[in-house]
Amino acid sequence: MSAITRRRALGLMAAGAACLRTPGMARAQELESIRRVRSLGEIAAQRGILFGTSIDLDTLGLPVQAELYRHHARILTVDNAMKFGMLRPQEGPANFEAADRLVAFAAENKIPLRGHCLAWNDWVPDWVAKLSTERAIYWFDRHIDEVVGRYAGRLHSWDAVNEPLFPLHRIRGGYRSGPWFAAMGKDYIVRALKRASAADPLGKYVINEAGPEWENPWGPVAPYREGLLRIIKDVQDAGVRLDAVGLECHWFPQFTFDAARFTDYLHQLAATGVSIYLTEIDVNDSALRGSQDARDAEVGERFAALITAALKEPKVEAIQTWQLSDNASWLQGEPKLWGPSGRRPRPLPFDKDCQPKAAYHAIAKALSV
Repeated sequence: MSAITRRRALGLMAAGAACLRTPGMARAQELESIRRVRSLGEIAAQRGILFGTSIDLDTLGLPVQAELYRHHARILTVDNAMKFGMLRPQEGPANFEAADRLVAFAAENKIPLRGHCLAWNDWVPDWVAKLSTERAIYWFDRHIDEVVGRYAGRLHSWDAVNEPLFPLHRIRGGYRSGPWFAAMGKDYIVRALKRASAADPLGKYVINEAGPEWENPWGPVAPYREGLLRIIKDVQDAGVRLDAVGLECHWFPQFTFDAARFTDYLHQLAATGVSIYLTEIDVNDSALRGSQDARDAEVGERFAALITAALKEPKVEAIQTWQLSDNASWLQGEPKLWGPSGRRPRPLPFDKDCQPKAAYHAIAKALSV
């Protein structure tokens, strides 16, 4: 969901260094403090769930943060490095340097890696919007062929289509507008899945969406829930394989959560035969009141409520946060989402120094039940 500009803000880069500068602790002590905390990945594995996080290239340069991710993640998702705009900021050959390094990190540590994302109508470079329909389709196909082909057999799964829905764009069917939709209409969804499967027939392919989780995201929830079920049916009717759906689960202040309705919706998704991943969980606490400890506790309660509801559906196979430590959150680079207080959000299980917060304990407890 997050755009590269969010993750690359100078403030975020400065905050990231905090994991290297914890006063009074030698590096070896810092690393040992990470390992002493029970692994969320280990806890989740005991009930057959893959727990993990997204990761970006800057984490590899922060030894303590990198150890945090190694210790807790049993699955990783590439945050930005495989997005179209990162690979192809200009028309021409793709730059795979950052993506290759993340693939190597995951392989070295024997952690399955998810690719994110092949077809997304948001955060696409300006040069794509200037293409003719014919050239847009050419680059769409070429990109999927080259990227999936390069990493064939090396990734756990791909978010083949990201966020196909956005009802506020007022397109019939609730689809998100953008260059791929402009060129192909809703058919780009099936086309992306077909191209990806042809490039790596053994891969797993996912439609990742934001919105069906909440009662009041950007407008009524029905267009998201009904729309995603309709897309799944369209794909299956076309004879195209779809392995899983991803629900992002970014919890913004204006969203409300009905656990029973959420679980019921997961049952509806499972009835289509797909697996379910929760892919990008975080809780923006910018509108929460009280002391820092009180806000942290409420963030933890929301993580627990979401995960507890999700685990009532057996087809939920993976639960991932969008980054693990607060300093790495995309929200750090989005001041407009900090709320009237201007506080930097603390949306994740670990603080900027990579130490566990209330959310860590809430997640561990929810996974242990």
